Amino acid sequence: QQGMAVAPVVANLGPLEALTLTPNPDEVEEVFTLPLAHLLHEENQGYTHFRTANGYGYTLPVFLNGPHKVWGLTAIITELTLELLVPGRY
Repeated sequence: QQGMAVAPVVANLGPLEALTLTPNPDEVEEVFTLPLAHLLHEENQGYTHFRTANGYGYTLPVFLNGPHKVWGLTAIITELTLELLVPGRY
């Protein structure tokens, strides 16, 4: 969709058990968490290669081995966040 803006927010929310989240069900199917340590393990990091009609298209990050595969825009934002939070470790 053209003209769409995304504003990722990183915050320390305290104990997750104390939170009551009410995401928009039209946009969010399920809420889950992954520890930073999980995201930093190489076996949980990967890339997905997409092809176009002309052959090679593009490559995007993916995070594996959690309750769900983290891919698409969420994985891109996660990768950029890790590069900022732990430079040299990711």
